[in-house]
Amino acid sequence: MNGNFAADLQAVFATHGSRPALRMADGGLWTYSDLAEQTARLTRVLVEAGVAPGDRVLAQVGKMPEAVALYLATLQAGGVYVPLNSAYTAAEVAHFLADAEPRLFVRDPASLDSADEHGGRGVLTLGSDGGSLVQAMDAAEPCHDVAERDGDDLAALVYTSGTTGRSKGAMLTHDNIRSNAEALRRYWGWRDDDVLLHALPLFHVHGLFIALHCALLGGTPTIFLPRFDVRTVKQHLPESTVMMGVPTFYTRLLQDADFNRGHCRGVRVFISGSAPLTEATFDAWQVRTGHRILERYGMSETIINTSNPLHGERVAGSVGFALPGVEVRVTGEGGEPLPAGEVGGIEVRGENVFKGYWRQPEKTAEEFRPDGYFITGDLGVMDAEGRLSIVGRARDLVISGGYNVYPKEVESLIDELDAVAESAVIGVSHPDFGEGVVAVVVPSDGPVSTDQVTAFLKGRLARFKQPKQVVNVEALPRNSMGKVQKNRLREEYEGLFSSAS
Repeated sequence: MNGNFAADLQAVFATHGSRPALRMADGGLWTYSDLAEQTARLTRVLVEAGVAPGDRVLAQVGKMPEAVALYLATLQAGGVYVPLNSAYTAAEVAHFLADAEPRLFVRDPASLDSADEHGGRGVLTLGSDGGSLVQAMDAAEPCHDVAERDGDDLAALVYTSGTTGRSKGAMLTHDNIRSNAEALRRYWGWRDDDVLLHALPLFHVHGLFIALHCALLGGTPTIFLPRFDVRTVKQHLPESTVMMGVPTFYTRLLQDADFNRGHCRGVRVFISGSAPLTEATFDAWQVRTGHRILERYGMSETIINTSNPLHGERVAGSVGFALPGVEVRVTGEGGEPLPAGEVGGIEVRGENVFKGYWRQPEKTAEEFRPDGYFITGDLGVMDAEGRLSIVGRARDLVISGGYNVYPKEVESLIDELDAVAESAVIGVSHPDFGEGVVAVVVPSDGPVSTDQVTAFLKGRLARFKQPKQVVNVEALPRNSMGKVQKNRLREEYEGLFSSAS
């Protein structure tokens, strides 16, 4: 039996050929037959470009139906899909090219200035205006063969990182993504008449795996929006039954005075993840719409770990119970399981847990217990029923608008400014983004402004990573070992954005 996840999807597409697969905001439509055909054509293009089983295909592309076909074609050819944030600069992309060593780099024509910097690797463009990959796809003979892969073979390489060092690639296997997609479909009660409203990006596991796989495995339609826009989402919500989003989606809809229960009349479940959902948003959403948002907990390395139930109590501030096939525990510093009600480190074991970090066996060994549990780095507490709540992060990762921001990367660039003696980057509560990036700087001379830092980082760092505010201090707080006490900074500036709004 072929362990390639593409074989599962191909079987679904074959039996749902006439059904809508992707409905675009501009009125365009791809049926499942269209999606299968375009995937088969792109598979031929990739194979002829030299992509063999195990080869990486690095993709920094916009959100378009061809991007879905590119992902599926990479799997079908036996390749390893490597999605990159479309906001990354050329300097940031250079690291991923060097680390992943892709056979092929597919980019949006407008994303980078030149293809000459990519080490001689194959570079193709994917654009709605007819890039070279689209043109090649239109001319290619379809290839319906699915490369033979084991379930333990790599399907995707998703870059993430801790608070120190460069980004590292989380190796996700075909079994990882298959098992999680099937578990979510069962747990969330996916129906044959479901219609998914998809306003998430495709370079993130939330949009690419969690949302899209549920619809594709069911052969159900997806309203495929290029981005989140309140007006467009309000227009299409009445046609939808499921919406998945980051907390920012919900806060922005609530800020629209005209948004009401009528827009939600056909929706059976609203799902939130990728960043903490505040109790205030949870409560306000229920008052406005009559729906209780279903919050879940996941990460790049494990996709989804826990979820509030489809039927039953959804508790504000909780991320629910372990999914079927997933084990979750809360442990002390030595890895010993803690009793209910005690705060400790969250650890996860199951078919959803990644294989390890790409070419970093030492880092992989550090993050796994001898009994196979993955140390997430998050802090949580579990009640007597097994319901998990996240209370913080053992690491200083910032999640802004659903995207990960790694302080060390931002600090290293800010510290290059002559006007800055040293800096510490933190995340504090933000009414729109969940967390806003703040740079606390010790100036070398006069005060350093937010505009000054923004101008310096332009073109060097993706916009979502850049500080929304800069705070000047005489000195950074340190403990007896000289380590900056970011917890104190977070406490001091927790109300920074609420007081400014």
